[in-house]
Amino acid sequence: MTPLAIVDPAPPVAAPLDTVALLDRLVSFDTTSRNSNLACIAFIRDYLDAHAIESRLTHDPTGTKANLYATIGPQDVPGIALSGHVDVVPVDGQDWSADPFRLRRAHGRLYGRGTSDMKGFVAACLAMVPAFQARGLKRPVHLCFTYDEEVGCHGARVLAAALAALPVRPEMVIVGEPSSMKPILGHKGKVSATCRVIGLAGHSSRPDRAVNALQVGAEVVAFLNRQQARIIAEGPHDPRFDPSWTSCHAGVFRSGSALNIVPHEAEIVFEYRHIPAHDARMLLDELRSHAETVLLPPMRAVHPGAAIVFDQRPRLPGMDLAEDHPLADLVRSLTGANEAGRVAYGTEGGIYQAAGMPAIVCGPGDIAQAHTPDEWIAESELVACERFLARLADRLAA
Repeated sequence: MTPLAIVDPAPPVAAPLDTVALLDRLVSFDTTSRNSNLACIAFIRDYLDAHAIESRLTHDPTGTKANLYATIGPQDVPGIALSGHVDVVPVDGQDWSADPFRLRRAHGRLYGRGTSDMKGFVAACLAMVPAFQARGLKRPVHLCFTYDEEVGCHGARVLAAALAALPVRPEMVIVGEPSSMKPILGHKGKVSATCRVIGLAGHSSRPDRAVNALQVGAEVVAFLNRQQARIIAEGPHDPRFDPSWTSCHAGVFRSGSALNIVPHEAEIVFEYRHIPAHDARMLLDELRSHAETVLLPPMRAVHPGAAIVFDQRPRLPGMDLAEDHPLADLVRSLTGANEAGRVAYGTEGGIYQAAGMPAIVCGPGDIAQAHTPDEWIAESELVACERFLARLADRLAA
C-alpha cells in the first residue's frame, strides 16, 4: 500500500489502522466518474481473494467500469447488503491545499477526495471482513460496491437487476452514504431532462426574420419557476422532508455566441426532486405541453423547422421506508438512535427498494463535506461505523 502522509500523528480519536490503510489505498485511485474504476475494483477483489471470499463483477456496456458483489457467510439464505459507490466527483476548479488523491491526516480528520462520499464506508466494510468471517454468521453480509453513482446511479441499476435475478438475494440493504451514522429512512426521487431548443439564426437587427432559441429557452425556465411557485403555495407538502415540497431546478443553460447574432440553439438541463406523494413525471408532461402548444407555434410561423425537444434522463426513484419496518428497527438499535430522518438528496437506496430490497441510509461522515475541496471525514466517524458493523455481525451470528 502507498505510504500514508501523517500530518498529526496523535489525532484526538484514531480510527483503526486497517481502516485508515484501506482508505489510503482507495483514495489513491482517481475514480472520478469520467474515468474507469477497474483498478480500484481489482484492488478490492484481490483483497477479498486474500481472505478466500469470492466476488462477482457486473460491467457497464463499455467494459471499463464494474460493480463488485460478494457474500460473507452462508450462500443459501438471504442477508444484509452493505452498499457503497467507489466513484467520486471531479476536483477540477476546486482549491485543494494538497493532492486530493493522497490521504492526509490532521487533528482527527482524514482528508482526500471520497473520504466522506463514500470511500470511508467502503474502507470500514473491508476492514471488518476478517471479523465477519470470524463471527460464524448464520445470515450473510453482502458487499455491493458500484460505479457511476455520482452521474445517475448507473452501476446500482445494473447490480440491482442482477441481484433481483438471483435465487437468493439480499433481504435488506444498508447504503453507507454519509449520514453521521444516523438512520435515514427516505429521500426524494428525481426526474431530470435536457431541453433542446432549435431556432433560426440571424442578424440581431432583424429579429423578425429569426427565431431566438435563447429567449424561448428562457421561457422554458420561466415556466419551471412558475411551477415551483405553485407547488410551494399549493403543495403537496411532506413535512418529513426539508424542503417539504418538490423542487424545480434548472442547473445548466447554454446558448449564444455573440450579441449581434440571434442564437439558433439553446440547451437547458433541469430536474424535479419530488416527495413520495408527488409524481414529477406529470410536471414534466405539463412543461412539454406548454412548450408544444404555447412556445412552438410562433416559432414555426417564422421557421417551420423550429423544434423543442425533451430528452428525459433515467429516473432516480425515491426511497421511503416505513418507520416500523424491521430494517428501520434494526438500524436504530445498532446505532442507538431514537429517531430517523429523511433527506432531499438522492441515493442508490431507491433503486434497491424499487427492485424489491428494502433499503436504508446510514454511514460515516457528514454530507456537508461531500463534493467540497479538502473533503474530509472525522476518524471518530469511522470508529462509530466499525462499532455499528460489529453489532450487525453479532445480530447476524445470533
